[in-house]
Amino acid sequence: MLTPLLRAAAVAALTVLPLTTLPATTAAAPAPALRAAVTMPLGQAIASLPRAAESRDGYTRSSFRHWVDADRDGCNTRAEVLINEAIEPPTVGARCALSGGVWWSMYDEQQVTAASALDVDHMVPLAEAWDSGASGWTATRRQAYANDLDAERSLIAVTAKTNRSKADQDPAQWMPPAAAQHCAYLADWTATKARWQLTVDDAERQALATAAAHCPGATVEYEPVP
Repeated sequence: MLTPLLRAAAVAALTVLPLTTLPATTAAAPAPALRAAVTMPLGQAIASLPRAAESRDGYTRSSFRHWVDADRDGCNTRAEVLINEAIEPPTVGARCALSGGVWWSMYDEQQVTAASALDVDHMVPLAEAWDSGASGWTATRRQAYANDLDAERSLIAVTAKTNRSKADQDPAQWMPPAAAQHCAYLADWTATKARWQLTVDDAERQALATAAAHCPGATVEYEPVP
């Protein structure tokens, strides 16, 4: 039989045991929600874009910090696009200087053999993005938009002359001079707007829908940005 003193010691040991022998645990942080890629017919994708009036108030190009070197490999976003889209790879020299290489410009279906003859176009121009919702974004989100290498067609290497003729116009005002590329252009434009949850105004929606009627079977694929 335990004496009162031994009984008290045993109770104390049992009380302490769970605290000293069980490992400490930390609640795991919930995993971020994954956004699945979306594929839908072009006409349906156009109809799904939210409608809103556009406003250029407060826009400056510097609102979108672009051509950054996000992965710090010495090549900025412009150079990364040129390297990725080359049909014959250029030589990458010191400080990411590009020499040689061959590219195909979708807007005018031209083959280009000099990187200096190319612009890297934002499929939906920065000013148009501002008008369509980016004016309310944080500077960080605008930078992510301006340097979006995660979507193949958000940025595209094209001849400087076609990019500058496009400027900041939407498809109600400008389409690529190569008519054979119109359906691809509409799909890329719509995918970019849907990916970034940008709006369209009435004239833009009507132009997209009218042009898409000539693109039977065309689809839009995009992965939404949270």
